Parts: sequence; structure tokens; C-alpha cells
Amino acid sequence: MADAYTPTVHGTGLKASIQRFGGHLAGMIMPNIGAFIAWGLITALFIPTGWLPNKTLGALVGPIVTVLLPILIGYTGGRMVHGQRGAVVGAVATMGVVVGATSPMFLGAMAVGPLAAFVLKQVDRFTERHTKAGFEMLVDNFSAGIVGAAMAVVGVWGIGPIVRVITDVAGNAVAWLLDHGLLPLASVFIEPAKVLFLNNAINHGVLGPLGAAEALKHGKSILFMMESNPGPGLGLLLAYLLFGPRLLRPSTPAAIIIHFLGGIHEIYFPYVLMRPRLILATMAGGAAGITTFWLTGAGLVATPSPGSIFAYLAVTPKGGWFGVIAGVVVATAVSFAVASALLGFGRANGDEPETSDAGAVPTAGAVPTAGAVPTAGAVPTAGPGQDAEAGPPAVQAGEGAETPAGDEKEIQPVTREV
Repeated sequence: MADAYTPTVHGTGLKASIQRFGGHLAGMIMPNIGAFIAWGLITALFIPTGWLPNKTLGALVGPIVTVLLPILIGYTGGRMVHGQRGAVVGAVATMGVVVGATSPMFLGAMAVGPLAAFVLKQVDRFTERHTKAGFEMLVDNFSAGIVGAAMAVVGVWGIGPIVRVITDVAGNAVAWLLDHGLLPLASVFIEPAKVLFLNNAINHGVLGPLGAAEALKHGKSILFMMESNPGPGLGLLLAYLLFGPRLLRPSTPAAIIIHFLGGIHEIYFPYVLMRPRLILATMAGGAAGITTFWLTGAGLVATPSPGSIFAYLAVTPKGGWFGVIAGVVVATAVSFAVASALLGFGRANGDEPETSDAGAVPTAGAVPTAGAVPTAGAVPTAGPGQDAEAGPPAVQAGEGAETPAGDEKEIQPVTREV
């Protein structure tokens, strides 16, 4: 499931392990993007500050974000681990995390869904060896029900409180950054985590729930824009297009379309991983974009999923166009400028092979420089202070030629086939 949305990860190191973990998280989120889009459109249209305020239809917003979306994530996570049976148990277990929660429990769903499916998978392995013929359906249904109920209780008493503590800590950290005017520094942590394919965990697991809670109070939130801004990735890809290695330039136009218009940010992560120093460009672009959003009072009414410019505009509140567009443009420009400098404006991309005169062999009749090896039959000209009539030094081309007295280097003659 995850392989359909993220590149295949090779290797066994720490970075590869983190990328695989991020790929599994993406596999739980990406199949449900349609549901996120539906929630975003309903929110943008029908909340009191939306384009078509409607109290009756606006009542859909809360249940979708607090119940439906977490259950879909838990269902998908369980399916990844143990097929349809894992999906059902994952959805039941997710209800234990959702009940009583005041903020969307996306992170809790990502944890309890796969965990419940894994427990059921182990139970199924045991029962398959001890179940008599004719009792398979009975045992399968009861085992799934018992595991689902037990994991729902675990969700209520165990996983739910832990996730709420994590969410509260993250919320307090964001509030502290806002109070001290340091919110742009969040890009220092967000951008490196993104390129390790943890973007969905950050956006939908941490920033999304915090932003949803803030949007319910104030009608919009800047937290929806901190990770999903397409500007830093666009600036990086533009720099690759103009100044990157020539072998990679043909691939960047398609990557730009997929990233900026399609909202699939994962497309530019490999470009950063190929040149790790370019993470500085996306960090600078992200910080510049957040600063612009903050100064202009910009915000979105829901998570822009996927993170394309169209999704951004779709969930922009009335009167908020300037700040949103300005933040994307500034982030693009800053990321492009920094990435271009790091790429040496095309001079440091490693395309041109370095040429050196060291060890070059002059052709016949050429005047060799100091230390050069004359070709067969070539007569070196008289150097400074040398009598031209005295002729050249006694160097005979052929096998076993020896260096003149006092010369520390052995002359290796070059023979030429006719």
C-alpha cells in the first residue's frame, strides 16, 4: 500500500528505516485524501465564515474531522497489516481513541489501527493451528470481535491519553513560538522531517488537529499552512531546472506539475536527498513563507489536501487571497535563490569533466614544456642558454632509452604506429 505513494526505499541504515516508517504513514493517509478534500470543501463553503454559510450543512464539519477521518485512517492502517480483517478491527479500535477526544485523533488512529491488526494477525496464526474443521467462521468472527473490543478499551484508557498529552505538548510549543514571534523557526524541524517522508504524520497528525481546533474558534488557522506550503518545493525544483545537473533537468518540469498543481510533495524529496545541503533552501523558503503568512494575517479554514495551489485556494477564506498567495510566492522565491546559490548557479553541478594539462603528450613538432615527454622523432628546440648548433640532447627514442645524467625522472618514449 505504501509503495504506491512513496518511492521504494533501499538500504538498512537509520535514514532508510525512517523513510520506510514515513512511507507506511503515507500509506495510511494518501488513500483517504478524497475524504480530506470533501471535508475541506464542506468547511470552506458552509462554516459561518465560509463562502456559503449554512448552519445545517456546517454541522457536518465536526463529525467528519473528529470521527470519520480518524476511523478511515485506522481502517486503512489495519488493512495494510492484515487485510480486510485487520481493517475492520483497526476501525473498531480507532473508536476507542476517538471517543471523548476534543481534537481530531489522526495520530492516535495511525497508532492503534495497525497495532490492533497486528494483534489479530498473531491471534489468527494461533487459531489456525488449533481450530477444527467446520468452526473456522465462528472462531474468526469471535476472535475479531474480542480483539476489536479489547483494543478499543486500550484506545480509551491507554493510547488516547498518551496522544492527547503529545498533542497538548505540541500545541503548547506552537503557542510559545507564536507568543515569542518565533513561529518561522518551526521550518527548521518541519522541512528535514518532510524529506524523510514524515510529512503526513506532521501535517495530519500534529498540525492538522491543532489547526482544526483553532479554525473552529477563529474561522482560520496558519497552522494548516506551515507544512503544506508548496512554495519551498517549487523553488527547489525551479533551481534544479535551471542550474541542476543536466541529466536531471529533463525530469523537473513533470515534477513541478505533480508537486505544485497535483500537491504531491513527495516528488521533490529525492531531489533534496541527492544533495542534502539543499535542505537549507527548503528551510529558508518555509521560514520566509510562514513569516509572510504571519505578517499578513493569512490562514486557511481546513487542511489543504493534497498540498497543491488549487487546494490552497479552495480552502482560503473570503478576503484572505493576498496573504495566502504572497506567502507561496515569497517561499518560492527564497527557496529558489538559496538553492540556486547552493548549486553554484550551474557551475558546481559536476556536469563538465575537468581537464588538466598535467601529463599531456605533445604532438610531433610541438615544443614540449618542462617535464613533458617528446614523441618519437620530435626534436625539442633549444632552450634558453643552449646552443642551437650543438643539436638536441643525446636522447634516442627507442627501447631502453635512459635519462641524461642529473635528470631524476626516467623518460618513457612514446612510439607511434603508422
